Amino acid sequence: MAKYTDSVCKLCRREGEKLFLKGQRCFTPKCAFERRGFPPGEHGRQAQFRRRRVSEYQRQLREKQKTRRIYNVTEAQFRRYYSQSLQKRGLTGENLLQMLERRLDNVVYRLNFAESRAQGRQLVTHGHFEVNGRRTDIPSMLVEPGDKIEVREGSLKRAYFKQLKDVAETRSAPQWLERDINTLSAKVKQHPTRADIDANLNEQLIVEFYSR
Repeated sequence: MAKYTDSVCKLCRREGEKLFLKGQRCFTPKCAFERRGFPPGEHGRQAQFRRRRVSEYQRQLREKQKTRRIYNVTEAQFRRYYSQSLQKRGLTGENLLQMLERRLDNVVYRLNFAESRAQGRQLVTHGHFEVNGRRTDIPSMLVEPGDKIEVREGSLKRAYFKQLKDVAETRSAPQWLERDINTLSAKVKQHPTRADIDANLNEQLIVEFYSR
């Protein structure tokens, strides 16, 4: 499976906006997008001064790429989520974003148990979390209403999780998740709605891209 190994800050610069891929660093002056807001590459600086007509295809492609990069999924995974969204009732675009939001690595991030989705993915892969009492190391697992997510008892002794309670309190959890800071656990109350997804995304453009 293809894996992006270059600087993630280049992805923000390519999309022309902050995607908040590096957690707290994105809110500091060290953020590469703040220092070099132009696209990456040899001619990136000149590109910011050129006015080019943006085609409809390019708008659709960029929106798809931006969404994929925000949720840290591969093209194959993203296309599979879209295919599954087509088979569900309701709006395809909202179904797609809902599935991405229900990924376990994203849930760990949204609970503020990780600074970024990439870190959430790493914590899940290393087996620090349990879902309904069972250890899981699958970041792509989709949570369902009634599921309980908690930090494994053995992991609570680690320095990262010992100080996590104070850090997690700085950001509230979305309404579709019920978080318990004291036990570092949470319960899924319902599926996320479109209003619960705070990323600046236009899902209709993604639908149009795959409908060509």
